Amino acid sequence: MKKKVLAVIIVAITVLAGCGAEGGQTPVQTVKPVIIVDEPESTPKPTEEPISTEEPDENHEGMYRSEVTNEWIDESLRNQRPIAVMVDNESTALPHYGLTQADVIYEIMNSTANGRVTRFMAIVKDWESLTQFGSLRSTRETNIYLVGEWNAILCHDGGPYFVMGNRDANYTGLIEKKDYCDNLSGIFPRVNNGKKREFTEYIVQDNRSVSESGQTVAGGIKSRGYSVEYNKYYLGPHFTFSNKEYDLSGESGSFVCNEIQLKPFEHNNSRLEYNESTGTYDYYEYGEAHLDPENDNAQLTFENLIIQKCGFSVHDPVENGYFVYNCIGSGEGYFITNGTAIDITWEKGGESENGSGASLTVFRNKATGKEIELNTGKTYIAIVPDDTWNTIVIK
Repeated sequence: MKKKVLAVIIVAITVLAGCGAEGGQTPVQTVKPVIIVDEPESTPKPTEEPISTEEPDENHEGMYRSEVTNEWIDESLRNQRPIAVMVDNESTALPHYGLTQADVIYEIMNSTANGRVTRFMAIVKDWESLTQFGSLRSTRETNIYLVGEWNAILCHDGGPYFVMGNRDANYTGLIEKKDYCDNLSGIFPRVNNGKKREFTEYIVQDNRSVSESGQTVAGGIKSRGYSVEYNKYYLGPHFTFSNKEYDLSGESGSFVCNEIQLKPFEHNNSRLEYNESTGTYDYYEYGEAHLDPENDNAQLTFENLIIQKCGFSVHDPVENGYFVYNCIGSGEGYFITNGTAIDITWEKGGESENGSGASLTVFRNKATGKEIELNTGKTYIAIVPDDTWNTIVIK
């Protein structure tokens, strides 16, 4: 099978610093590749009329279709806000607990240092079903802009000064500036797992022993007076779903995707491989299958993949490599499902300093301009830095 070859013609451009009009960041230079794609060896044939996944006699009394996955879930969850959990993706943090229960997982470069190590932000609708989840680490500016798209409660363990603020310097961090960003930081139990303290914080909601007690998600929400239900900052459902199982082989410009290697994430070498028997993409990193010991060592897997190309602006390139993605704006990427991919575009409008006027990131079919429809199930979103975009390998 022929690889999708990505070649580049480098054109120097300057990207304005910052995500929106905040931060006073300095401009950085990046590159804008012109992507040249080899034609596949054979042109995929258009699919026949999609087959409905609905069973006419299926009983869904007391349930509704989740706005996050389109799966049938308990009606009692309809208005409940999800949580967005920052999960460390350094090898020392493995194994991850509970990630197969997440509905959407973002993988985002966490720093330009340390081999561009990534961090997960996991969106979980039914958070009361979690028993152990994590481990948790700090958040970054990009995650704050994204969490507002879900009206989710951000669960993390601190963050740099430009996120959390600095009282001594009278500096207000981005979390406090954004009214939509309810957050729970550093309140969860510490589990005695033999690792350094920064790798020990988990969401724990059962009676297992912990080395340091902490709060549950519900307890944290109550103690801070947050709303459990969607509030005035809710922007509505994030995705459009198809209620019929389909693939993209009939779309103009579609191409086969049995495997995608996210080589820009060089530290952990993220890879997703199509599993034809399940119709999903299995996740691998550090050369191994990503397994969840909290759920019978199930492999992390997704029905939908969105690969989003995005520029970024660096705060301190020498010391920590802290940066912010230019996630307010527009760009391009890929949408992948059922073994087939298409080129897409994305767009996200700006917002005021306090977060009013925020908007969703909308993904569109590049060939038609229409918003993409996702298959029912879990979604993986990788935000890939534009300066290494050309190293992605698709087979």
